[in-house]
Amino acid sequence: MQFEQLQKDMIAAMKAHDKARKDSISVLVSAAKKNAIDNGCRDDITEDIVNQAVLKELKSVKEQIDTCPAERTELLAEYNARLAVFEEYAPKMLSAEEVETILKDKFSEVIATKNKGMIMKTVMAELKGKADGKVINEVVAKLCR
Repeated sequence: MQFEQLQKDMIAAMKAHDKARKDSISVLVSAAKKNAIDNGCRDDITEDIVNQAVLKELKSVKEQIDTCPAERTELLAEYNARLAVFEEYAPKMLSAEEVETILKDKFSEVIATKNKGMIMKTVMAELKGKADGKVINEVVAKLCR
C-alpha cells in the first residue's frame, strides 16, 4: 500500500463524513509515520514501512477483539469495523501451500538439518511481512517431522 493512497483515502472518508472509516485510516497513517520516523526516513515513506504498520495494527485490533468481553457489544462492533478497514489495506499474505513451496525450493538445504530454530531464523528473514508467522511455523513443523 502506498502512503499517498492511504492519505487520499483518509481525505475521501473525511469528505464523505464517514467518521469510523476516517478514524481507522488515521490510525494507519499515524502508525506508518511513526514507523518511518523510527526507520530514519521521515519524508520518504516506503511501501514496506506502510505494510509493516498495517500488519501491526491488524494484529493489535485482532487481539482487542479476542480480549474484549462479549457483553461490550458497542466496543466489539467498533473493533470489527476497524478490522474490516485494516483488512482492506493489508498486503496479501501467502497461503500455507505457497509457503511450503517456497521453503522446499529456496531453503531445502536448511530444512534438511531438521533444526527448527535454524530454519525459522533463516526463513523469517525472507518471508517476514509476506506470510503470517503462525503459518510459517506450522509449515516448518510439518517439514521437520
